[in-house]
Amino acid sequence: MVGLFGGSFDPVHHGHLLVARAALESLALEELRFVPAAEQPFKAGRHAAPAADRVAMLRAAIAGAPGFAVETVEVDRGGPSYTIETLGALKEREPGRSFILLLGADAAADLPRWREAEAVLRLVRVAVFARPGYPIPDAAWVSAVVPAPAIDISATDLRQRVAAGRPIRYYVPDPVATMVAERGLYRND
Repeated sequence: MVGLFGGSFDPVHHGHLLVARAALESLALEELRFVPAAEQPFKAGRHAAPAADRVAMLRAAIAGAPGFAVETVEVDRGGPSYTIETLGALKEREPGRSFILLLGADAAADLPRWREAEAVLRLVRVAVFARPGYPIPDAAWVSAVVPAPAIDISATDLRQRVAAGRPIRYYVPDPVATMVAERGLYRND
């Protein structure tokens, strides 16, 4: 089974990576794919870094990490990233492969409002991890709860740190911090 961990990853940080590692191990996944959104429907127009930079940061963050990959189906398609379309594309490209969505409790709470949510739930299982301030939904469609460390790192806070001229080292992998600095991402220029 392949895990799909979608999000903005704007920027990817150690909280994302620790949850991904916990999911890979606890769910015994053959692979966990990070799926950066071209444009998240609930965050339309609010991505701070271009999709290409977010993909590059993800690739740098997981370089050499066994079991991790970056899936660019949403970025390649462009426009709003709807999970139902992503799953359709993956099922067409990889017939017979089983997928499980990895969602934070905050995103899982919104799942019933997603485009074609019932169809999404027919196509995949859902694994949920705790997020500070959000309970795990008590829903029949939650297939597994991932025991992940509760690391309260927010990409929004990291962008604000960069804009204020403060370092993000130790919050993100060193190659990501370097890329943010070299590309001038998240500054208020």
